[in-house]
Amino acid sequence: MSLINTTIKPFKAEAFHDGKFVTVSDASIRGKWSVFVFYPADFTFVCPTELEDLADHYDEFKKLGVEVYGVSTDTHFAHKAWHDTSPAIKKVRYPLVGDPTATLARNFDVLIEEAGLALRGSFVVDPEGKIKLCEIHDNGIGRDAAELLRKVKAAQYVATHPGEVCPAKWQEGQKTLKPSLELVGKI
Repeated sequence: MSLINTTIKPFKAEAFHDGKFVTVSDASIRGKWSVFVFYPADFTFVCPTELEDLADHYDEFKKLGVEVYGVSTDTHFAHKAWHDTSPAIKKVRYPLVGDPTATLARNFDVLIEEAGLALRGSFVVDPEGKIKLCEIHDNGIGRDAAELLRKVKAAQYVATHPGEVCPAKWQEGQKTLKPSLELVGKI
C-alpha cells in the first residue's frame, strides 16, 4: 500500500536543533509543510553531502513555510557530536531527529530491519499531516535538494489550485494543466 495521501502516524522523538535538544512530534508539525529526509547513519559518506546540500537550500525551504527534518536511527546525542565534528554538518540549521527505536523509520516504511538503518527516503507532508510525496532510494544513490525543493513547490501549488496539475519539469511560474476531456490525446 502506498503512503501517498495517508496521515503520518503518531510519533514523538528528540532532535538536535539550534544548539539544543528539542522534542518533535506529529502534533508539533501540524499546520505547516514539512519535509522528512531519512538517511542511514551519522558519520558516513553520502549522508553528509545530502544534508549539506539541504542546508545550502534551507533558506529557500523556509521561505516556502517548510521545515526540514533530517532523520536517522542514531540518537540525538550522536547528531550533536556529528554536528560538532563535521564541517558539512555544522552548516545544518534544521532539526536532526534521533530515531533509535526506529519508530519513524517503520512509520515511513524505510527501515532496513536486519541493519537497524533507514533507506534514503524523502517525504513531503502537508499542513494536515498527509504525505504528498514519497521517494525512496537505494542507500548508494544521493539526492538533490534543488529537485526536492521543486517538488515541494509543485505540491504547494497543486494544494492551493484545485483542478490544476503540474507537468514534468514544472518550475514555479510556469504554465500548469487543467485536466479535461478536451486535453485527452492533445498533449
